Amino acid sequence: MHGPTQTAVIVPIHAAEAVVARHRLRLDPAAARGVPAHITVLYPFVAPQDVDEDVVSRLATVIAATPAFDCVFAACRWFGDDLLWLAPDREQEFRRLIDAVAAEFPEHPPYEGKHDDVVPHLTVGVAGHGTTEQLRAAEAEIRGRLPVRATIEHALLIAGTDRPNSWHTVATLPLGTER
Repeated sequence: MHGPTQTAVIVPIHAAEAVVARHRLRLDPAAARGVPAHITVLYPFVAPQDVDEDVVSRLATVIAATPAFDCVFAACRWFGDDLLWLAPDREQEFRRLIDAVAAEFPEHPPYEGKHDDVVPHLTVGVAGHGTTEQLRAAEAEIRGRLPVRATIEHALLIAGTDRPNSWHTVATLPLGTER
């Protein structure tokens, strides 16, 4: 199989790359696949073969209804001892975006409905792709380089596989212009 096998809707956080990229390459399997530092809006999304103009148009309309905003990532957080992440200060804006996209595409719940509460987060590292000691060392280094300030202006529809560097942008989806 040569084409994409999955899709996702993400908000890229380019401003965080200088702080987290080195750690993500070692500790987050998504980074090795070519996925930038991001907040996940919806994963998994529509099967790649089902992404058409209608899907992209519906997605673009929902994303555009959310105004662009500024965001600060000033703290590291953990899900248990399994996942190190950066916390956005504008969590509610991300939650509204996640909820709006999920409402438009109810057949594709975030994380396949595995979590009762979808917490907006920027993954730095995952247990199993690094030791607890490596994750703690990454946290210590990252904390010294925070805060990261970002302007949230667009989301991306991306597609790829589990192969290295396979993920690519299918569509760039601007948020609204009102702030």
